[in-house]
Amino acid sequence: MHLTLEFGGGLELLLEKSTKVHKVDVPPMDGEVKATMKGLLSWVKSNLIKERPEMFIKGDSVRPGVLVLINDCDWELCGGLDAELEDKDVVVFISTLHGG
Repeated sequence: MHLTLEFGGGLELLLEKSTKVHKVDVPPMDGEVKATMKGLLSWVKSNLIKERPEMFIKGDSVRPGVLVLINDCDWELCGGLDAELEDKDVVVFISTLHGG
């Protein structure tokens, strides 16, 4: 499944190349017919996050303070971890946590 992943608010610094936009191919997790957000988060943790995964993931979900949008819609309105993803979806992760 072809997805566009965007990282902002400092989350891009956790990735290997510190690139904000990633065009990726994500397979469904074992036992899934369609890719879900839960499977995508696991894939991102294994394939894109290169340092301090605890700043992005907590348990099976994102850390509190990370805004997630699926095609510009809050992921909680789409089903949260169970939200099914479609080919060419755009998923955005933005950290709202900032030092000061």
